[in-house]
Amino acid sequence: MIVPIVRDGVLQEWAIIELQGNLEFHSKNSSDKCFIGDLYYEKNDTPVLIIGMHILHGKELVLPKPLAVLEKKTSDETIGTEYVVNAIVKKKLVFKGRPKPIVADSTLNKSL
Repeated sequence: MIVPIVRDGVLQEWAIIELQGNLEFHSKNSSDKCFIGDLYYEKNDTPVLIIGMHILHGKELVLPKPLAVLEKKTSDETIGTEYVVNAIVKKKLVFKGRPKPIVADSTLNKSL
């Protein structure tokens, strides 16, 4: 999965997210774009992915060879097909561990 990385509201770069296992969800939305979760960076630049009520901690790696994100365009003015480079991907975010559930502190409920 290739996603844009936005920090402080500014698009900085694109990255590949690598997850272990399957990511399954059921959506009635027919569009290609769908919300999966939130991606954050801790103060030590460790990526954190929150999907529903689960959290994953990962690490950021540099790809040995950059990849290009291409968009296929066809028009009547040019003969054939044209590919436009939208971005260059230089990093990947690897999440190897199993997701951990986010559990609320049960002691808070007892004091109420």
